[in-house]
Amino acid sequence: MRPLTDEETKIFFEKLTKYIGENVRLLIDRPDGAYCFRLHRDRVFYISERLLKHAVSIDRDNLISIGTCFGKFTKTRKFRLHITALDYLAPYAQYKIWLKPTAEQQFVYGNHIMKSGLGRISESTAKYQGVVVYNMADVPLGFGVAAKATSECRHAEPMAIVCFHQADVGEYIRAEDTLVG
Repeated sequence: MRPLTDEETKIFFEKLTKYIGENVRLLIDRPDGAYCFRLHRDRVFYISERLLKHAVSIDRDNLISIGTCFGKFTKTRKFRLHITALDYLAPYAQYKIWLKPTAEQQFVYGNHIMKSGLGRISESTAKYQGVVVYNMADVPLGFGVAAKATSECRHAEPMAIVCFHQADVGEYIRAEDTLVG
């Protein structure tokens, strides 16, 4: 487990900024203690510094996971967010999409969001902006990328895709063996 390099940090924070904007600093400067990001086997973990001090005594080969996995770097050095980061992204999300009850199941099964399933969308959401997806009861279901800006969504056809699927809570079941480890 090691700190991220400058290049890795830049790539990682650009991805986080796409979803939560300037609120990234709130993840590190928390009132309940100091937190940091560490890289282990191409995965980025969010961990308290107190827990990190205890993890140093564990052999690197025996360490599977520690803290919360935010995602992983691909072989081409791009960063892919995992659904495990949703609990930390949702409170700070700048742009949000709410789904109608009829569209929740389709999204949780890994499908894109159609205009017909869109309940609400944050004002001034730009095209290709990272969004957190909620149901109408404000429960976070996942995140994606807006396929259309807010103004375009108003005039879109019912079967037009308004949000590209990135990750959803259904992945805990569909990909449980690959999420951690």
